[in-house]
Amino acid sequence: MGIRFCSLSSGSSGNCQYIETDNTRMLIDGGFSGKRIECLLSSIGVSPSTLDGILVTHEHIDHVKGVGILSRRYDIPIYANANTWIAMNSTIGEVKEKNTKVFITEKDQDINDITIHPFNIFHDAIEPVGYLIYYKNIKISIVTDTGWVNDTIKDKIRGSSLYLMESNHDITMLKEGSYPWHLKKRIMSTKGHLSNEDAGRVLGEVLLGKGEIVLLGHLSQENNVPSLAHETVKNYILNCGINVHKDITLNLTYRDKVTKVYTL
Repeated sequence: MGIRFCSLSSGSSGNCQYIETDNTRMLIDGGFSGKRIECLLSSIGVSPSTLDGILVTHEHIDHVKGVGILSRRYDIPIYANANTWIAMNSTIGEVKEKNTKVFITEKDQDINDITIHPFNIFHDAIEPVGYLIYYKNIKISIVTDTGWVNDTIKDKIRGSSLYLMESNHDITMLKEGSYPWHLKKRIMSTKGHLSNEDAGRVLGEVLLGKGEIVLLGHLSQENNVPSLAHETVKNYILNCGINVHKDITLNLTYRDKVTKVYTL
């Protein structure tokens, strides 16, 4: 079958991604109520009782709200680094010892037939990570909630078959919008969120134009417009000599609904 990927929802109100192979079903984050995540999974024909684990990127509530609930309800292991476990402990509630899985950032870990590689990103959380997911000859990159993508990250994610790339805000909309200055400053910092322009620049540097799928994630409701995010990123990629209509697939994720299920 290969590997299947679906963004169940992505945005400041909640984040949850789904990955499936022949033998493994995983969530990346669970930033909604347990009931909401159950409904999102049901919409793509998946029962939460069949999940093999939940990978956590960092402890913010829009990424962990339903993680503990799902683990307790369906006996699901949760994977996070030690610092994130400490930081999210009071939020997610008690988790069975056997379901408390601690990984080391920047070190590969096998889960059934996939290998995950959690890597350091730049966000105002205790030890936030992005993920590389390896299955056979396929690599998926999850890069959201980071204010900066350095050369180390670019080298890691280059050559992926699918990218979930943060495209949080339009810089002008953010600067001219209603957010208080301290919040604008946080979002624009190197430990905040990637702008549309940032996303376009990064993708322009890492894409090879070999049929990659790019999904833009974590779009701000206040400081972005989906069509603007798509257009801005598209233009950066075009300027790097990649035909967005032929060489790659460039699509959006949604705050409140699932994407199509992509099969690689």
